[in-house]
Amino acid sequence: MKAAVIGGTGYSAIELIRILHHHPYVELETVVSHSKTGNELQDIYPHLTSIMQTPLTGLDVEEICHTAEVVFFATPSGISKDLLPGFLNKGVTCIDLSGDFRLKSRESYEKWYHHEAAEESYLNQAVYGLSEIYSEQIRKSSFISNPGCYPTATLLALLPAVQKGLLNNQSIIIDAKSGVSGAGRGLSLGTHYGEINENLRAYKLGAHQHIPEIEQILQHESGNPVTISFSTHLVPMTRGIMCTIYADMNSFKTTKEMIELYEAYFEKHPFVRIRKEGTLPSTKGVYGSNYCDIGFYADERTGRLVIVSVIDNLVKGASGQAVQNLNILKGWDETSGLLHVPMYP
Repeated sequence: MKAAVIGGTGYSAIELIRILHHHPYVELETVVSHSKTGNELQDIYPHLTSIMQTPLTGLDVEEICHTAEVVFFATPSGISKDLLPGFLNKGVTCIDLSGDFRLKSRESYEKWYHHEAAEESYLNQAVYGLSEIYSEQIRKSSFISNPGCYPTATLLALLPAVQKGLLNNQSIIIDAKSGVSGAGRGLSLGTHYGEINENLRAYKLGAHQHIPEIEQILQHESGNPVTISFSTHLVPMTRGIMCTIYADMNSFKTTKEMIELYEAYFEKHPFVRIRKEGTLPSTKGVYGSNYCDIGFYADERTGRLVIVSVIDNLVKGASGQAVQNLNILKGWDETSGLLHVPMYP
């Protein structure tokens, strides 16, 4: 299957290109970069020297539709909403890694993303690509809206308990931390080495664009209103997300009971790994991989459940999940091209 990547020089895009290079059923045909047209990938990313001499091209919708069967959009928010319909209407499978089609409400998108929203008809067509939860819908679709990185880690950690009504939906607190690659490759003072090194900083408190995405899915799956407290922090590391989640339990379940529930829930999902009692995951344990590791502590003293969820933000949080969704959509083995052992140390 021939693929194209639009927005091909960002961190998520280059990770997607790395994964596709090892995929048994996909050949990367075109990489589009508006700002770097005429260069080769190895000119921008020297680690690809002698591995990938792919030329970066400008956007030619007709040519891409003629040569590619699937297009991945690794563009910043506010761009794919204008580009993607032109491909979708020509029968090309589209997988969007930006946030343009995640929210079903145009008003909510414009409030949180500060861009004009996509047309409602396309918002309604997009299938939310949380692979382990919506595989049936993904399998029947040709238009996938890939989840955000924080929502992926958070929703996989919460949905089994929320679906069973085990948690007080108004008590959920998410303490989230991410490496600097989540901010993209563009230069800014906030991600400058001298600013981030040996530093820990909270950002976008109460204003992060992933808040409505998380609440939208939790509300849909629980059938009840959900309001979360969501705090994000930038930590001085390159990759990784850790979400430590606190919620009041409606009726107390032990740590062992929660682990057994989650093991049964994710039994057929190879990329979610549940930690044994007394052990908790770390970001290094999933570095460079498509795994999500989840651990638990049920606090009998407070009646709260603590869930720790970790992913690599560029893989399971973006490009790896996009490829996982393509695998599901095409009926291939879900793990095709994705069985990378995490890098350690």
